[in-house]
Amino acid sequence: DGRPRATAGRPADEEVSSDSETESPLLGRRRREATEEEVEETPQEKKLRLAKQYLEELRQLEEERAEEEEDLEPADLIGDRLKEDVLEQKGRLQRLVAKDVNPASIRVLRGHQLPVTCLVISPDNRFIFSASKDGALIKWEVDSGKRLCVVPGGKKGTEERHMGHASHVLCMAISSDGKYLATGDRNKLIMIWDAATCKRLHIFTGHRDAVSGLSFRKGTHQLYSASHDRCVKVWDVAENAYVETLFGHQDVITGLDSLSRECCVTAGGRDGTVRLWKIPEESQLVFSGHQGSIDCIQLINEEHMVSGADDGSLALWGLTKKKPLALARQAHGEQDAQGLQQPYWISAVAALRNSDLLATGSHSGSVKLWKCGEGFRKLEHLWDIPVVGFVNSLKFSATGDFLVAGIGQEHRLGRWWRMKEAKNSICIIPLKKKTTASGPESPGSS
Repeated sequence: DGRPRATAGRPADEEVSSDSETESPLLGRRRREATEEEVEETPQEKKLRLAKQYLEELRQLEEERAEEEEDLEPADLIGDRLKEDVLEQKGRLQRLVAKDVNPASIRVLRGHQLPVTCLVISPDNRFIFSASKDGALIKWEVDSGKRLCVVPGGKKGTEERHMGHASHVLCMAISSDGKYLATGDRNKLIMIWDAATCKRLHIFTGHRDAVSGLSFRKGTHQLYSASHDRCVKVWDVAENAYVETLFGHQDVITGLDSLSRECCVTAGGRDGTVRLWKIPEESQLVFSGHQGSIDCIQLINEEHMVSGADDGSLALWGLTKKKPLALARQAHGEQDAQGLQQPYWISAVAALRNSDLLATGSHSGSVKLWKCGEGFRKLEHLWDIPVVGFVNSLKFSATGDFLVAGIGQEHRLGRWWRMKEAKNSICIIPLKKKTTASGPESPGSS
């Protein structure tokens, strides 16, 4: 009947609750399986096998590339690629791309009735998924700007019958293989979707307040969620299962991010802290440096992150230091509010992964592009891209060819102001590379 089948013997679209705080059978099984595996293969053997497999994949990749580029100068491509992969795992990879970026003319996609609150780009850069305070979810095609799929928002209490959200959607995430999309709403629900068809697969319940942050661990179907109930939950989407809950923040969590390690980072709003959660150890590291409410966060690589606050500050962090490595105060300047000079709030941050390029959003009339200095110890302002309205979400395409902004007449988390002149929309900002000598143009660049 075309309905997606849920795995693990559960009916499709079944609710999974995290209310029972006992260890889930999945966690126990994961631990048992891990020990069984070790009997069959020692860590050294596994390391050797994976290393051989990895080198073989690299060789094949470089052979294919070499065939395409026979006329170019030969280089130690495998060596370079290995160096990059090692740096990426250590969290030290910082490709220097910021100096070559040059924003081009913006494309605007209209379709949401109310402010756009969150968006993600599919891993292949072909699609954008966005959601809004109207509860709707839209899948867009990047090249044509067409709406491929619209799941409208419903009335409160109709989530079971109706296929969409019945309250403000606040956050979303897509798995690194592009298979699953997760969305979180003000009504405490997490919905899991088939990204290809926009069919809803499951509803996860268990948070006791608005779900404000979601992220899939890279290379897995493990999902981390954060909420205004101050806790972080871990789910296994492929198994349709709740795994565990972590506590620690003293105020609502406003944002969350993760990469390939088994950990995630969160922004803790008015508790003034950013936290790194180590999932297997069930421990956390606490970072502080902003004065106001920390409203957004993103990892740059495995060892560095960026966060923004409503005191107007933008902070760069290393995961081994408790204080920021660099801090830009009033990053978007000041506004005159009822005769008082107030800094523009930072409402969104984005990082081009493993590079030195960042973007920030506010309601100051522009999206700003920044360069992280050597060793992430300096923030240098590069460009202002004119955008009217609250920038509630920012994402770079994987290749850095374009930046997408989710715009609203209001802030993602509240109704403190309304900017009537703003359009609730998606803005696609092409980032032209100044230098054309860097090989063939990658697909998806406009």
